Amino acid sequence: MARKALVNRNEKRVRIAEKFRARREEAKKVWLDPKANPRERDRALLKLQKMPRDACRARVRNRCAITGRPRGYFRRFGMARNKLREFAMNGEIPGVVKSSW
Repeated sequence: MARKALVNRNEKRVRIAEKFRARREEAKKVWLDPKANPRERDRALLKLQKMPRDACRARVRNRCAITGRPRGYFRRFGMARNKLREFAMNGEIPGVVKSSW
């Protein structure tokens, strides 16, 4: 089980990233446009720099929905490998069966 503080911090990052997503995309589009006026590009860069660090989606960590474990995460199921295995063995995930050959 991950520490609650780490899980809460990650949830906060998700909220902040979603809040600033539109503004960040707009400023980034201007900044990356080679045809834009240099002054506009500088203003866009300043806007990006003034935004909180957590406004960037790359700072969000994928975590298991059940335990909060950051490693061994399966996107398709939204959980870590150990809980995925546990649920699959109990038959709680439809369509997943243990493989043997």
